[in-house]
Amino acid sequence: MALTKLNRRIRIKRRIRKVVSGTADRPRMSVFRSNKEIYAQLIDDISGKTLLSASSRDKSIASKKGTKVEIAKMVGVTIAEKAKSEGINTVSFDRNGYLYHGRVKAMADGAREAGLNF
Repeated sequence: MALTKLNRRIRIKRRIRKVVSGTADRPRMSVFRSNKEIYAQLIDDISGKTLLSASSRDKSIASKKGTKVEIAKMVGVTIAEKAKSEGINTVSFDRNGYLYHGRVKAMADGAREAGLNF
């Protein structure tokens, strides 16, 4: 029986989450991608709290024009700048079951260029 796209992504997500977890020193950078928007969160899995978040719906990003890939890169830069201001330099990247190309890769590249290590 063939899996739906969502079931396939959830299966991959579970496989990733067995390995990737976040702490206060090295939070997990989780990516969620919808058809229109893209979101990123820095999560401390030990305490179960979201430390920071950024999305394409933020006022500073939503006002700018560009393709979805360019906007995803802006979100990556934004979350890296927020993390730097909080004293977070390294994160564990959680692609959340999405393939590492397109918008997910652009977000990761933007965060790396802004100085975040993972």
